[in-house]
Amino acid sequence: MNYIENIYVCIAAPIIIAVLCTRQHRRMSMTFVLAGMTACLLSSYISTFMASVIGVDLATASITISPVVEEMMKLAPVLFYILVFEPPLGKAAGSTLMIAVGFATFENVCYLTQNGAASITNLIIRGFGTGTMHVLCGVIIAIGLVNLWDKIWLRVAGTIGLLAVAINYHAIFNILVSQEGVVSYIGMLIPITSTALWFILRDRIYPDRK
Repeated sequence: MNYIENIYVCIAAPIIIAVLCTRQHRRMSMTFVLAGMTACLLSSYISTFMASVIGVDLATASITISPVVEEMMKLAPVLFYILVFEPPLGKAAGSTLMIAVGFATFENVCYLTQNGAASITNLIIRGFGTGTMHVLCGVIIAIGLVNLWDKIWLRVAGTIGLLAVAINYHAIFNILVSQEGVVSYIGMLIPITSTALWFILRDRIYPDRK
């Protein structure tokens, strides 16, 4: 095992125990957080494998491969939940956010382990920048589930379209933060700015659905 699997086991173990010991509502939330962590772990395997097969370096893979793989892996548990259990759309949309939180948390912990904690400024920027970006990509998919899923003719086209939006948003973020200096800080600020806009507009584009 390398450090990624070790981290996964240490974080996942208490969550699994908590899932077994709690009631339905909380159990579902923790299950989706665990699903997000698992999606992050599997995404690292798939992205690394594809980068090796295609023959690109990690920097290029983070822009061209990782956004596609990661957003598809975050969507997969949601689609499974919807198609198998047929939950209310509000719960399905909420599950995308829990998956995104689990994904972002596990990714940030791995980053912390690999790069250390010497600079609290960089960690704060990383946490609020990358973490917020993953959650916002989950919000994009959630909007589609709430507003498009009950329209049969829009299910496939709408889901694919919003997945493409999330992938491109993710890729643009990765391009900017991979640069140095001011450009990198601008990239980190984009998710925070997007979050501010989301709070202003959410009641219009993400109505309460039960």
